Order: sequence, then structure tokens, then C-alpha cells
Amino acid sequence: MAHALALLPLALLVLGVVQDSLGADPVAEITHATGTWALRLLLLGLALTPLRRLTGQTWPIRLRRLVGLYAFFYACLHLATWLVLDLGGFWRQVFDDLAKRPYIMLGFAAWLCLLPLAITSTRGWMRRLGRRWGQLHKLVYAAGLLAVAHYLWLVKADLREPLMYAAILGVLLGLRGYWRWRARPPQGA
Repeated sequence: MAHALALLPLALLVLGVVQDSLGADPVAEITHATGTWALRLLLLGLALTPLRRLTGQTWPIRLRRLVGLYAFFYACLHLATWLVLDLGGFWRQVFDDLAKRPYIMLGFAAWLCLLPLAITSTRGWMRRLGRRWGQLHKLVYAAGLLAVAHYLWLVKADLREPLMYAAILGVLLGLRGYWRWRARPPQGA
């Protein structure tokens, strides 16, 4: 069921391509949709630990890896859409775009943060890395910040949607900070 829900946005995009219903600029629509779903799933993945803490249920943690991998999947589709469909693989244009639109660098940095997390998401990597696995996977916070900044910088006029994602990220990181602060031993103890 979780796989079907995670793949539903992609299925709707493919349907839109087949039916030619993605509007006047289908490449822009695909780029926007894949980026938005990457960000939504990244935020959902970050929300699962607070959800577990607040509800006392363990099922959110079992979904965290799956949601994180789908966030990376949509981020890969987002990047591939820009490179292949938008730029046609013209590498010189990639560098021109980076110079003209530096927000792309933030998105690429977010993708680079997610890459080692996706690679090391298996039980084997968890065993190999031991404690360092948890430290490495804190890159997800940087990825979230970079992805939200990428979206905020990208949008020119109506900032409501990227600000909503920024607020959600702020709440999720704020909860973690609060819990970490509360868990600290008292001064002088």
C-alpha cells in the first residue's frame, strides 16, 4: 500500500504525458511536480520520528526508510528532468544555468546530501557503519534546509507554498531541538 501511494504522483504524471494534459509547458510541470514530491516526502520522512514520539506507536519508524528512498527517487527524477528534458544534456548549458540561477546549486547540494543516505540505507550499511550511520544520516536535516531554500529562491512571486514547507520544516526541526534540549543533563550534574 505504501509503495502504491508513493508511486501515485509518478503514475499521474505519466498519465498526464500520455493524455497530453500537462499544460503548455509539460517539462516545467514534470520538473515542478517531481521536485515538490521529493520535498513533500522528505518532510514526511522527517515527520515520522516526531509522530512516533507523540503517538507512542512504532509503525512510523518502519516507514521512514521507504519514505526517504522515495524522496530520493523523486529528487533523482527532478534532477534528471532538468538535465535531460529541460537542457537536453547540453553540459555547457548546465554551467550557464548554474551561473544564471544559483538556486539550482542549492537543489543539487540537497540531492548530494540525500545520495549517501540512499546508498547507506540498507541493514548491511547500518552494521558496517555502526554509530557513524546515525551521524551520517543527520545529513537529512541539511538536505531539508537546502531543499526548502532551493524552492524559496526558485519562486519569484507567490511564496505561500514554499513558506508553508519552510514552516513545516521549522516545526519538525524545532521539535527535535526541544526534545534534545529537554534530554540534556542539568548543569553541574
